[in-house]
Amino acid sequence: MNAQVKDKKERKYFIDWLRIGLIISVFFFHVGMIFRPEQWHVNSTESFAFLDPIMWWLHLWRMPLLFLVSGVGTFYAIGHRTSWQYLKERFTRLYIPFTIGFFTIVPLMVYVERIDKYSSLLDFIPHMFDGGPYPIGNISWHHLWFILYLFIISLLITPFLNYTKSGHYNMVRGKLIAIVSKKMGLNWLLPIIIISQVILRQYFPKSTHALYNDWAYFTYYLLFFLSGFMLFTSDKIINALAANRRLYLYQTILFTIILFALPSLFSEPSIVQDYSRGITEMIISLSCGLTAIGYFKQYFSKDHKFRKALNEAIYPFYILHQPALIFVGYAVLQWDISYGLQALLITVLSLVSIITTYLIIKRFNVLRVAFGMKWLQKKQIALDNQVSKSHAFNK
Repeated sequence: MNAQVKDKKERKYFIDWLRIGLIISVFFFHVGMIFRPEQWHVNSTESFAFLDPIMWWLHLWRMPLLFLVSGVGTFYAIGHRTSWQYLKERFTRLYIPFTIGFFTIVPLMVYVERIDKYSSLLDFIPHMFDGGPYPIGNISWHHLWFILYLFIISLLITPFLNYTKSGHYNMVRGKLIAIVSKKMGLNWLLPIIIISQVILRQYFPKSTHALYNDWAYFTYYLLFFLSGFMLFTSDKIINALAANRRLYLYQTILFTIILFALPSLFSEPSIVQDYSRGITEMIISLSCGLTAIGYFKQYFSKDHKFRKALNEAIYPFYILHQPALIFVGYAVLQWDISYGLQALLITVLSLVSIITTYLIIKRFNVLRVAFGMKWLQKKQIALDNQVSKSHAFNK
């Protein structure tokens, strides 16, 4: 028990930096989606073929790792809270922003995607929930699926929070830590992940983010979340991971080579090839995440004067990034300029719009709550604004 209390008291700065890096990577990933042949919410008439393998590879591990990091964050967020206090906090931080975004931001995004079907925004509003679920109908939660999934996971784990403070849980957790903290021991997570997906993807083969038909991938993300919550909050595991980071990097490289070589190893598509690809993708998903954690632990374990501000801003940044890309992307793609310049302008103008909007949001408590931020007293907001101005002046 003392080890667990000690874990909760020491802030893991590398987890903050990893979360910040992952959310920023989501932004650039979605910039790339605009210029891929695959249909996205807005698309350039020109696609860049070289992006396909890069985007495919990034897609394998970004979100699973983000769920794992969320599991780590949840462990420290619980602290000494009761189950009810934790659920109330999750309701405020997750459900409220999701609900507000679902009824405000997302319909605007859908309107922009289907702007040719309606004479104006006022014409679209009565039809914003027509036709059933997206992409056939207009009902969608777009990128807010991540927030919804985290909230549902919160509901699922809440009844067990008291158990996680028991001696029996700590004994079981201790035995698991002893196993996976050995050299390359975290690979013991792979059989659990693979078996779950071999079973569930027979019935739910595609990642839809729609929840009702996405149970294979929901379980996939849940397993990463629980791994983060139970295991990656142990200093023993994290230190062992940092020590073995190169081995996990080599494992990532090896299975990445295998993944891209698979089409040439099979003369024609087959169920064996499908299973080989799926299992290889899962190995990459875990091993690449482990590599990232190991290297961040090694090189990003220190605090910085901007860490706290960035850590606070990253959640609103996630909520704002996709609408910004869709709104700005739609406008810029109409301009008769080179595709490289389009990509640059979409990136820069979207970032400017996100940052400007965030600076407004952080000043008003009502907006802060709507975007998952903490309610601040007026004195604290004034102090934060004064600090921001001071930093700008010192530059």
